Amino acid sequence: MSKFTAPGLSTEAADEVARILQERLSALNDLHLTLKHIHWNVVGANFIGVHEMIDPQVELVRGYADTLAERIATLGSSPNGTAKAIETDRSWSDYSIGRDTAQAHLGALDLVYDGFITSHRDAIEKIGEIDPITEDILIGQTAELEKFQWFVRAHLESYTGELTHAGASGEKEAADAAR
Repeated sequence: MSKFTAPGLSTEAADEVARILQERLSALNDLHLTLKHIHWNVVGANFIGVHEMIDPQVELVRGYADTLAERIATLGSSPNGTAKAIETDRSWSDYSIGRDTAQAHLGALDLVYDGFITSHRDAIEKIGEIDPITEDILIGQTAELEKFQWFVRAHLESYTGELTHAGASGEKEAADAAR
């Protein structure tokens, strides 16, 4: 529990925001690792384009994690950025694709972004009722992550606007369909 917080927030409100942000911090740390894993394991005809497209996403996501950790500290709580925190806070499965083609990884990554962005939007909704400053931070992050998902989907979209892996319910199914 906080002994201090940002002016205008009760310690109870700050603790609730920090609790939500901790889960998002763990999700961002996991997303960073997933993106790096894809960067290292992508192969095939579109290797270099995807390999180089992923690095700016990695850097931005790492920066977002830092922003949320600093916001948690500003609110008077202690951010936890350990591997154990990722495991403890995780409500999602570990990324399941190893060395594979660019298309396979992008199909799976699209589903990762679906889950991540949906969870970030859920956090925006909860936090928006408590702290508009933190809500604004999450809104800005979500907008950029949605743009990155668009970059991913551009590789997977047909000329008719269909995604190669439409209807896939898991990463492996999306990877198989996108391949």
